Amino acid sequence: SSFAPQRIEIQKLRQGNNLILGFSIGGGIDQDPGQNPFSEDKTDKGIYVTRITPGGPADVAGLMMGDKIMQVNGWDMTMVTHDKARKRLTKKNEDVVRLLVTRKSLEEAVKQSMGGFPRP
Repeated sequence: SSFAPQRIEIQKLRQGNNLILGFSIGGGIDQDPGQNPFSEDKTDKGIYVTRITPGGPADVAGLMMGDKIMQVNGWDMTMVTHDKARKRLTKKNEDVVRLLVTRKSLEEAVKQSMGGFPRP
């Protein structure tokens, strides 16, 4: 399957004292990778986008559910704990988060949602 790296820049939304990204993550080296519905390789302990707030900053920036986060502002995210990943994303003094993500090509995603049947 082909994975196309995408660069995504999210402008955090300020709500009171909080900076909102508008997405949730799953995964991490301290989590059970077998529980990850988005990874093909069930030993993959990477950080994945599990939920996106419709109309939120991540949604507007083009982040998608199932994207695997490879880097946050240049930090490697392929071998981090869940907590460390969360902390890197929610740094107080950063208004902008630059992500490098890989996503299954559209064709792969469509094939999967159709139950993997080859096209006639």
